[in-house]
Amino acid sequence: MNNSQLLLKIAILGGTGKEGKGLAYRWALGGYHVLIGSRSEEKAITAAQEIQGMLGEGISIAGMDNALAAKEADIIVLTVPYAAHRDTLETVKEQLEGKILVDVTVPLVPPKVATVQMPAAGSAAQEARQILGEGVEVCAAFQNISHEHLLGNEGVECDVLVTGTSKDARSEVIKLVEAAGLRGWDAGPLENSVVVEGLTSVLIGINKKYGSTHAGIKITGISK
Repeated sequence: MNNSQLLLKIAILGGTGKEGKGLAYRWALGGYHVLIGSRSEEKAITAAQEIQGMLGEGISIAGMDNALAAKEADIIVLTVPYAAHRDTLETVKEQLEGKILVDVTVPLVPPKVATVQMPAAGSAAQEARQILGEGVEVCAAFQNISHEHLLGNEGVECDVLVTGTSKDARSEVIKLVEAAGLRGWDAGPLENSVVVEGLTSVLIGINKKYGSTHAGIKITGISK
């Protein structure tokens, strides 16, 4: 744990879901201040208490509504289902100004979740950029990591591809990837998020075909 971690606050909007709680667990364990956001303050508080119970004393985690979490945090992570993507962003747009948003959303359209179906903007992350404007740095990451890997202390074999609106923003998000016990790669501009988000449907199909629940990706041929 270092001073930069102690000073940094991460808000996870939609943090009461499985992926959000998994990331909250990892970052709280790594020494960050974690704020779990939800449309329901009560659900957010319950989720924070759950993680507190798993990790014990000495961690910093709290639950609150999405708007307050976004206001208080330095970096905001969005882990809501695609159906709630636009509405959530529009309700916290003012609080996100001047900050980094890490969009974990995948545009899955039931019932064909194993089929890639991208929105008109190109990807959920590009849609977020359109909604929020140029005053917010938007990155896409963690779409290809199963929540089953996150709620625990074991190492994770999967890698994380990070796309985003600037090199500096991607660099900051890669630090968070590494703090969560994963290996992150700079995968270029936000436009490349269409590939990263689309891979999730491919992995869902692989899981279904081969009887798994947590297929992932790994970059090979490069020393890091």
